Amino acid sequence: MLRTRAELADGRDIFYYDRVPAATAQGPKRGLPDPRPLPRTDSRSELRHDPMLDEWVIVASHRQNRTYLPPADECPLCPSQQGRHSEIPDPDYEVAVFQNQFPSLSGGPEGARAAEPLPEHPGLFERAPGVGRCEVVCFTSDHDSSFADLSESQAATVLAAWTDRTADLQARADVAQVFCFENRGREIGVTLAHPHGQIYAYPYTTPRTARVLRSLRAHRERTGGNLFDDVLAAERADGARIVLAGEHWTAFVPAAAHWPYEVHLYPNRRVPDLTALNAAERAEFPGLYLDLLRRFDRLFATPAPYIAGWHQAPTDMPDRAEYALHLELFTIRRADDKLKFLAGSESGMGAFANDIAPEGAAERLRQAGV
Repeated sequence: MLRTRAELADGRDIFYYDRVPAATAQGPKRGLPDPRPLPRTDSRSELRHDPMLDEWVIVASHRQNRTYLPPADECPLCPSQQGRHSEIPDPDYEVAVFQNQFPSLSGGPEGARAAEPLPEHPGLFERAPGVGRCEVVCFTSDHDSSFADLSESQAATVLAAWTDRTADLQARADVAQVFCFENRGREIGVTLAHPHGQIYAYPYTTPRTARVLRSLRAHRERTGGNLFDDVLAAERADGARIVLAGEHWTAFVPAAAHWPYEVHLYPNRRVPDLTALNAAERAEFPGLYLDLLRRFDRLFATPAPYIAGWHQAPTDMPDRAEYALHLELFTIRRADDKLKFLAGSESGMGAFANDIAPEGAAERLRQAGV
C-alpha cells in the first residue's frame, strides 16, 4: 500500500492511498498542488461538560455553513477535472482522506491534552477546547457508486486507510478515541452524496464507550470473564442470530438489538483496534463486509440508509487488551416505506423499543444472501 501526503490550499492535510502491485517499485504520482484561493481554516470548537449525565457536548457553531447536498457536477469529493477544482486536487484517486473543512473538533491550544478543562471555567460550567480532529474518507472517485459496489481489493484499500489513520490519530496527545464511520442515505442526514465516510478523533472517551467499559469491568468482577468474548461465544453457540461466519470474523444480530436491522461484526480473535488485526483477518474482512452490505441493500425496494462504525479501545484505557474491536452496522428503515424514528421514549429517555425481533431480522438477512 502506498500513502502519499500533500497539503490543501488552506494548510489541511490530504492523504492518497493506492494499491501497488508487488512486482512494481512505485505507484501512481499523487499530490498535485491545490490552486484554490482558500483562507487558512480557523474553525474553533468547544467542549462543554454536562454535569447531569457526566459527558462532554461538542459546540461547533461554524458548521451551520457547511456544504449541503450540492449537485453532482459541484461535488467537493469528486477529483478535480476540466478546470473545476474540488477538495481533491488530483484528477483521479483510489482512496483519499483529508481534514474536514467544517470540523466538529479542531483548534485549541497547541499541545493541549484530551479534554483538558479550561481554568477559567471551573465547577458546574466546565469547558474545554474542542481539540481533536475530523477527517473525510473518500472510498472511491466514482460519484455514483457506493461502498457495496467496491471490489474486494478496493475495500482492502479503505481498510488500510482506516488503519493508517487510526495509528496516526491515536498517537496524538489531544486524542482519546478514534471512530471511523460511514453515514449513507439522505434519511440518515448525509450532506454529500459521494460515497464517503468520516473519522472523528475525540479528545475524550465517548459516552457510549464509557458505558460499555463500566459493563466490561462489572462483568469481569462478577464472572472473571471478558464480556466481549462471552457475548461472541454465546452468539456463536446459539446460532439463531448469526448472519455470516468466516474463519476469522463473525457477524450477528445482537439479542437485544436497538435498531430494526442491526449487525455486529467481530474478529474471532479479540484485538483492541484496527492496527492489531493480522494479515489473515485483513484478507478475509473485505469479502465478508461487502457481502453484509449487499444483503442490507436487498432488504428493501431501494438501497438501505445505514450507519456503520468501528468501535475501538480508547487510547488511555488502562488495559486496552480487554477491549474488542468490532464494527456495528444498522439501518433506520424498518420497511420499504417506514423509518424507525427516535421519538419520545428513545430520544427523551434513551429507552429503545424495536419493531422487529432480532431473530427475524437475522433470518431475513440470511435469506438476502441467496
